[in-house]
Amino acid sequence: MPNNQNHLMHMLPRQERARLLSICKPVELVLGDVLCRPGETLRHVHFPVDSFISLVTNTDDHPGLEVGMIGREGMLGAHLALGVARVPLQALVQGAGTAWQADVAAFRRVWPQSLSLHRVMGRYVYVLMAQLASSAACLRYHLIAPRLARWLLMSQDRAHADHFRVTQEFLAYMLGVRRVGVTAAAGALQDAGLISYRRGNMAILDRSGLEAAACSCYAADAAVYTQQLR
Repeated sequence: MPNNQNHLMHMLPRQERARLLSICKPVELVLGDVLCRPGETLRHVHFPVDSFISLVTNTDDHPGLEVGMIGREGMLGAHLALGVARVPLQALVQGAGTAWQADVAAFRRVWPQSLSLHRVMGRYVYVLMAQLASSAACLRYHLIAPRLARWLLMSQDRAHADHFRVTQEFLAYMLGVRRVGVTAAAGALQDAGLISYRRGNMAILDRSGLEAAACSCYAADAAVYTQQLR
């Protein structure tokens, strides 16, 4: 697996990147696997390569709601930068694929030796905070179809492909709506020629059209990321 396929790793100077990679191993993340749950002590950090992870919050007996997404641009375990090992959100593999994995104990030994890693992780924590805030506002104020368009764009960015599998049940779970709402929203996007969706197979047909249909949160999230990590 090439060393520069995770963007946060790629931002590090060569020597510091090599030190971080020396404690990592390549792993295959399996669709639907839960990597950690709220309240647990984090055991591993993950730097996705061609996989991506949903950050899900749970309230009482209600189904979980996605509030963030991590792909090649980031890492799972960034809260370690705050000196906290306890997991705040459930991490669910949304897109199967490869990632670099390191034990938290080993990561903490490397952490003090890398000033660049401190800086990059601090900026990434800021990006995640902005994404969490954006998701909260999006849930409250935006309609399902624009929210679905945003979610599809975020997934495509991290899947690095125009096609991926996703069920209506999973979409309803991620967006915090009933399945009938997802059916109507996906149907509207399909009628507009933006996507093709059949039996769990999602295809993005018109990227620019989907961006126009998405709520403003997608562009806002992208702008924060560009400002902090490009």
